[in-house]
Amino acid sequence: MSVETVTLRLPEALYRRLAETARVTRRSLEEVIVHALQAGSPPGWDDVPAEFQGDLAALDRLDDGGLWRVAQSRKTEAELARYDELLERNRLGSLTAAEQLELKELRTEVERFMLRKAHAAALLRWRGHIVPSA
Repeated sequence: MSVETVTLRLPEALYRRLAETARVTRRSLEEVIVHALQAGSPPGWDDVPAEFQGDLAALDRLDDGGLWRVAQSRKTEAELARYDELLERNRLGSLTAAEQLELKELRTEVERFMLRKAHAAALLRWRGHIVPSA
């Protein structure tokens, strides 16, 4: 991991709070500041499967309205019913080859859908919005 050096001008009150946190936790001031920056940074998407990273990276560029649309989106009853049907038939071992492929594609789409919703909600929270739990 490469490291960059940055010089910051901090308000005195913030500096004192960070320095005091470092003192009482027996950590370096640098550690405390890096932790605060990591905790306060927008959510990352590096730890998700590569096939979904582009979708999540695109969300970073949306305005708040676009993020709200993604965060509040829902699958249709028909989509959910078909997915549930295929899951049940898979559990029973009665899927055709075509249905196995369909289930695989639907599973990937559901994973993409849920990751997008969760990432949009996390970005909205980071931007200062109150996002109710679903």
